[in-house]
Amino acid sequence: MDIREDDLTGKAIIDLLREHLNNMHEITPPESVHALDLEGLRSPDITFWTAWEGDELLGCGALKELDSKTGEIKSMRTVDAHRRKGVASKILEHIIQEAKRRDYDCLYLETGSFPEFAPARALYARYGFEYRGPFAGYVKDPNSVFMAKKL
Repeated sequence: MDIREDDLTGKAIIDLLREHLNNMHEITPPESVHALDLEGLRSPDITFWTAWEGDELLGCGALKELDSKTGEIKSMRTVDAHRRKGVASKILEHIIQEAKRRDYDCLYLETGSFPEFAPARALYARYGFEYRGPFAGYVKDPNSVFMAKKL
């Protein structure tokens, strides 16, 4: 698996992110969708990676710098055909290593509280993320779960 920084211009990643946003809007009430669109992900404070096997896109994830010591995980998504094959774990490991390289003290994330998000919550818990309250401008929301990992 090759994980590389992505400029968000390729058709495969644009299609995956469109699918991701559509899926978030199918599951979650509009006011609780915190997934970023393509332009939001192109922000200078976000680094975006894609995972590939040859020419085949496997998944993606991003790291948003909140300040010089903290980051937020964004846009974790695995292509449906590659779920439960370890893609998300590899991307998450890559993001955690990058956060450590940047000398961050903590990584945060927001994910959904619905059953569809249970695999994501379990993945994050396996990597040492713990439940916490809202952070960085988020507000308490029964549709959101907030987690953090000290580095």
